[in-house]
Amino acid sequence: MLNLTALNPPQRLAVETIEGPVLILAGAGTGKTRVITHRIAHMMEKGIPPRQILGVTFTNKAAREMQERVRQLTPRANDQTKDGRINRPTVCTFHSLCVRILREHIERLGYKKNFVIYDEHEQLAAVKKILSRISARGEKTDPKLILAQLSRSKSGIAMTDSSTDESTLAMAVHVLPQYDSTLRACNAVDFDDLILLTLRLFREHPETLKVSRARYRYVMVDEYQDTNAAQFQLVQFLTQEHRNFCVVGDDDQSIYGFRGAEIANLLNLEKYFPEVKVIKLEQNYRSTNVILAAANALIKHNSRRRGKNLWSQKGRGSNIILHTFANDEAEARTIVEEIEYARKIKRIPWPDQAILFRTNLQSRPIETALRQAGVRYHLIGGQSFFDRREVKDFLAYLKVFINPHDDVNLLRIANVPPRGLSDATMQRFLASSIENKGSVYSAMKAGDALLPLTSKARESAASFARWIEATQSRLRSEAGGSLRAWAERFIAEIEYTQELRRSEKDPESAENRIRNLQDLLGTLEDAPASGPQRFEQLQSFLEDLTLDREHEEDEIEGQAVTLITMHSCKGLEFPHVYVVGLEDGLLPHTRSVSGATLEEERRLFYVAITRAMQSLTLSYCLGRRKYGEVQPCHPSRFLQELPSDLIEAADKKGKQPVSVESGKDLFAGMRSSLD
Repeated sequence: MLNLTALNPPQRLAVETIEGPVLILAGAGTGKTRVITHRIAHMMEKGIPPRQILGVTFTNKAAREMQERVRQLTPRANDQTKDGRINRPTVCTFHSLCVRILREHIERLGYKKNFVIYDEHEQLAAVKKILSRISARGEKTDPKLILAQLSRSKSGIAMTDSSTDESTLAMAVHVLPQYDSTLRACNAVDFDDLILLTLRLFREHPETLKVSRARYRYVMVDEYQDTNAAQFQLVQFLTQEHRNFCVVGDDDQSIYGFRGAEIANLLNLEKYFPEVKVIKLEQNYRSTNVILAAANALIKHNSRRRGKNLWSQKGRGSNIILHTFANDEAEARTIVEEIEYARKIKRIPWPDQAILFRTNLQSRPIETALRQAGVRYHLIGGQSFFDRREVKDFLAYLKVFINPHDDVNLLRIANVPPRGLSDATMQRFLASSIENKGSVYSAMKAGDALLPLTSKARESAASFARWIEATQSRLRSEAGGSLRAWAERFIAEIEYTQELRRSEKDPESAENRIRNLQDLLGTLEDAPASGPQRFEQLQSFLEDLTLDREHEEDEIEGQAVTLITMHSCKGLEFPHVYVVGLEDGLLPHTRSVSGATLEEERRLFYVAITRAMQSLTLSYCLGRRKYGEVQPCHPSRFLQELPSDLIEAADKKGKQPVSVESGKDLFAGMRSSLD
């Protein structure tokens, strides 16, 4: 017998309402997964055949978790009926559901049942093949950009993008029918096709829709606020007849508009299901009431939403701390100091602490400060600053100037930017160096006449070796210039920033890479120095960087501070959260300053706030390094929307008298940290 007594009244109502359309408005931390799984188990207990129950979510991970929790709630349910049919509910992603349907009926659309699903690599190969046939213009078009536009079109998103030029968009329009024909000829589909072909199947062959409706008589959809136009149509097709339809979501956490998610699917549900029953889950099991009050006050400024008010039985909790910093380096350094203080004095382990930010570009100073302090961290939803191509290229150049016989780094930058030293050419030099027990640099300088190289390749190698020698000489001998000025000069000399713009194709991505490079250049010594001093400064810079990264070799994800973007943190929770970079231009982002996009930015901040369980620290800078220079910043307008009685300025924190009990706890923590 399923026990529902542990559920609160709205949760229990949501579980027991199994007929007709239902909208479960599940606020952050209100136990929606628990409700969904109990609802499925309750339907089974009421005699609804498990195979008639369909649960749809967005990720395989979420689907597996739900399947396991339902299994635990219904341990006595049989997996199969007497005739051998599967007798458990279907819990899967939208794409998995469509694959099941298409495997059964796709022949009606002219495909064979053994169709293949192309991954991104195979899709790119198809686009490249088409571009190579079109014209010289096609050959110059980045296939990744074309593929991205094709996906946007298939997902119902207009082929418009501020970072993509008009000629690329025109090429994508031209390529789309040929791309579809190419896949069709191979009996292949891509991920976007899975839903589109299922919709086409239902429209053109109503009997297949009838079969699916009969099979899935009770449909639940998780994270409904994230559905796009095609997914909405799919759910409508399946449910508009029997209307046993339950969607679970939170319009206040709709943050994926840029991917095509349409918040209107949730807000306007009554338009398609006038009789829908709305059940609000507002009791939060995650956060203190200070955190929830701040989140409630913030999100009320959005006009397009369904009202709800989160509350908790966890008590008031401590005030939210707000820091103001002169620049992003000071922000990173102080946040890391607080993390270490919390660990050593308050005994709060690294995994209980997380740093949230709006864009991956913000991670560089934070990662640097964490490394310098020896704090382990795990970066989610982005690439480590020090693992980015432009950063690795730059550091490889520096290491080669220190030691030209460093084969690994020499091979990395030999043809970056292109200088006539192809992979095949460098492999020959590498083979020669192994045979002669020397370095690749030595082989290039010697210009082994026996190597099967063209005269142009041989001259390119000799020229590159001479350039390394000359640049190294200037580093050691020229007086008066700073290390930073010297580095900027050689980057300009090889036209590396121009190469980034050429190779990226996407202007915004190229500018982000250039900004990363300039930020790294900005960390080099800027004071005038003699040649020998400059050489020592460079050696010291590289040594410090290597030592700072050494701890990553044995880093354990579970024993580390989490670094995560706000877009990636939905669904997660952390006892102690630091939200950094709360400045206009970052949050809200420069591209999102009005209308619906501004409301989505506010929802993004709401999601960040509601990740915190016990404490929340916010910060903004008066200056932030961009393109190697500190630019003035202004605090995010969203900060003004938080109630002042919930916020405590960091510079005032600690000036209040400390209670006897607090003092005992503090000194106990200090003593234990020294043991």
